[in-house]
Amino acid sequence: SIVVAHGLFGSKQNWRSIARAMAAKWGLDVWAVDLRNHGTSPHASSMTYSEHAADLSAFFAQHGLEHVALVGHSMGGKTVQTLALSRVGEPTHPLHSLVSVDMAPARGSLSPEFARYMDAMVEIEEAKCASRKDADEIMQRTEPDAGVRSFLLTNLERRKDAAHWSFRIPVRSLQTQLPALGDFPFDAPGQEEAGSGRPVRSWDGPTLFMKGAKSKYINRRNIPICDAYFPNAQHVSLDAGHWVQAERPNEFQEVLGRFL
Repeated sequence: SIVVAHGLFGSKQNWRSIARAMAAKWGLDVWAVDLRNHGTSPHASSMTYSEHAADLSAFFAQHGLEHVALVGHSMGGKTVQTLALSRVGEPTHPLHSLVSVDMAPARGSLSPEFARYMDAMVEIEEAKCASRKDADEIMQRTEPDAGVRSFLLTNLERRKDAAHWSFRIPVRSLQTQLPALGDFPFDAPGQEEAGSGRPVRSWDGPTLFMKGAKSKYINRRNIPICDAYFPNAQHVSLDAGHWVQAERPNEFQEVLGRFL
């Protein structure tokens, strides 16, 4: 089975067409999931990578999944890395291989645009927009790119009998949870930080880091960190920005197929 975890502000919907294509091409079960506080999943007051990883493990158990290839993009990439590192020494765990799409297991502040997106979403909520167009006009002041705005506003819905549009994700709660997404719960061998209290882990299962060549999330500085956590990692770069699977869907599937 393949299980796919989306990035921040994303949902399983973003992966629907590519998941169906992979399932048809390879004859495998492909599960795209909504992480907590995203899509149709429940809202929670906390959203650490360890919690995301525990949610995924529970999903495996609930559906009786075995021999799982876990694919994660962006925030989902750090989630799948965390799951692998948290299950070191558990030979019965179903995780078999790991693919991180344009995300390294590095620590650092989130890019400032994410906080700006959150501010715009809160403004949209407070404006009680009567149409998607009204919401888009507010978002346009923050994000000029129509494609990015369209992606962010996939989270907007008009509930039955509601007079205005609102977000299905808990925007005010997410605002307070953003800083935790820049963190990572483990240290790598040889990269320990004195006094951090973080467990030192590495996972030697089959691992692929798929980078967007125009993106800086995986870079020369953190590739050695990737390899310290995941000593059997392979690295592939595709001519894309951060949304590798959306910008290069055919090449993405070819690379993934060869790896699996």
